[in-house]
Amino acid sequence: MEVSNDFIEWLGADLSVKILMFLEDPSDLVRVSAVSSSWRQFMIVNGICKKLCLKMFPEMSTLSRAIEISNMIEPVESRTNEPIEWACLKRDHKVYAFLAQGLASFPRKDCLSEALGASSTDNYADESIQNTLEPSDRIGQRASYWSSKGEIDSAIAETLTYKLRAKLCVITEIHIQPFQAYFQFGSPIYSAKAVRFLMGHSIAGMEAQKEGDVSSAAQESSHEKFVWTYVSPEFPMAHENCLQKFMLPEPVLCIGGILQVQLLGRVKKQEIDSLYYICVSHVEVVGRPATPAFDVEILDQSGKCMLRHNPEQHLCSNNRSPQSESSCPPRIHRFSASIRGWEHMILNTLLGARGIMVNDYDYDGEDDDSDDQYN
Repeated sequence: MEVSNDFIEWLGADLSVKILMFLEDPSDLVRVSAVSSSWRQFMIVNGICKKLCLKMFPEMSTLSRAIEISNMIEPVESRTNEPIEWACLKRDHKVYAFLAQGLASFPRKDCLSEALGASSTDNYADESIQNTLEPSDRIGQRASYWSSKGEIDSAIAETLTYKLRAKLCVITEIHIQPFQAYFQFGSPIYSAKAVRFLMGHSIAGMEAQKEGDVSSAAQESSHEKFVWTYVSPEFPMAHENCLQKFMLPEPVLCIGGILQVQLLGRVKKQEIDSLYYICVSHVEVVGRPATPAFDVEILDQSGKCMLRHNPEQHLCSNNRSPQSESSCPPRIHRFSASIRGWEHMILNTLLGARGIMVNDYDYDGEDDDSDDQYN
């Protein structure tokens, strides 16, 4: 009797899957797929890359299916005589491998894109939520901050709602700086007692609008337009004029691209009217937005959504330099761009797609390989 040297065949499917799920780096799973055709088939049939995504981010359980832009009609068309089911499994393997690799490896940056609205604003637009996107509490000779309306009850909370840079963002921490009213006697700080963070998406069919596009009444009822899929613990806020950092217990995948800051409780009365206020000068949301190659469509109010993957956008992303490289010398920038191009080419090759490398410095915008076929 011949002894098998293939541990997957020897151990069996169930135990092999359990062992492979101990791998945490998406690149390791791609390497496993490249060992042999039988190992690649095992990875595809058992959906290992998708399982890794769910392990990394349980929020992905709301993804009902994945499609590629070139295959908008389900089921996908098989380019050979292979069964449609096998073509779908191969597509999912490739899509989730790219997604896992992208969410795990992209550099962290500020993920805020737009300010959508505040639960109240004292003097719109001088004290608008838009000011919280500015890193400084002064712009020229003018103070830059958001202020709530005054309240007699110090327990009344306020909310600030933002749109993120992408509908798929991994958020790790949020930074908030209370505003110190340097122009008032005693330079009071109008901080909140505590903060909490919500993440989610717009209700299906109701796209989020920024503050200037809606009435103030609509702004104050904006919570009715969103579904919150994550609620953080409550963090105490220091009564200090500094950028305070709130680290989430673990990275959170925000599906839908909406984040809300809840400011809980008021600390300081304004002497002129004896009312409690909360004022914020700056908000940052630190994390990793997904590449432009990925997008999600919310299908219904339950939060079920569809993952869209556009392979051609991987080429475009190679043509964009990260913010962290914007100040680098051209030679360093070209080297970094070349490395990113090789990474995508290798990943494509290992996943069974034809490798393509595009350098930032020689890409002329003409895609001669737009008709590439993915296996």
